[in-house]
Amino acid sequence: MSVQRLFPTLVYRGRLKHAGWQSFNNRLLRESLQLRHDDVGGRRWSKENYPGGYTSYNSVHRMHEVSPTFAELQRRISRHVRSFAASLEFDLTQRALTMTDCWVNIMPRQVVHSLHLHPLATLSGTYYVRTPPGCPGLKFEDPRLDRFMAAPPRTGSSRPWVVIPAEAGTLVLFESWLRHEVPPNPVAAERVSISFNYGWF
Repeated sequence: MSVQRLFPTLVYRGRLKHAGWQSFNNRLLRESLQLRHDDVGGRRWSKENYPGGYTSYNSVHRMHEVSPTFAELQRRISRHVRSFAASLEFDLTQRALTMTDCWVNIMPRQVVHSLHLHPLATLSGTYYVRTPPGCPGLKFEDPRLDRFMAAPPRTGSSRPWVVIPAEAGTLVLFESWLRHEVPPNPVAAERVSISFNYGWF
C-alpha cells in the first residue's frame, strides 16, 4: 500500500542573502517611515480600513516604480520568485511573471490584518523590514478548511492554520489565492513589512 500527497499547498521562505543586507534594510525602513509621513491619502484610507496602522496599499502601491531602493528590492526578490515558480511547476514559456504592486505596511501595537487573499494576482509575498521580538507572523489557512466536516483535530503540517514567523531580512512567497492574515501585534514596537504581487496576464 502507498499514500500519495495530492494537491499540495506550497509556501516559500528565504532570506535576501547579500553583503550589507542590514544597511539595505535600514534604507527600506527609512523610506517606509517617510512614506507614512508624506502619504496623507494613505493615512486617511488606513484610518478607515486599517485601524491604528498604516498601509500604502490604496495610495502608493507601486513603490518599485517610484523608488530606486524598492526597485533594488524587486531585483533581489526576482531569483526567489523564479525558484518558487519552478517549485510550483508553472509553465512560463509564453509569458513571464512581473511585479504589479508593491506597498508598505506598518503595524503598531494591537493592529491586525484580517483574513484575506489577493484577487487578480498570481503570486504574492512579504518582505520583513523590522520585526520586534514577539510580533506576529503570517498565518495561513488550509484552503480545504470548509470541507473538513467531521474531521478530528490535525497535527504537524496538516493543521488547518500554520504561522510562518516574521523575521527581518526574510521573504515569504505564496500563491495569491491562499487566504492569510496577520494576528494583532502584541508588542509596543512597530512591525514593518513590504508586500507585493506578481501577475501572469
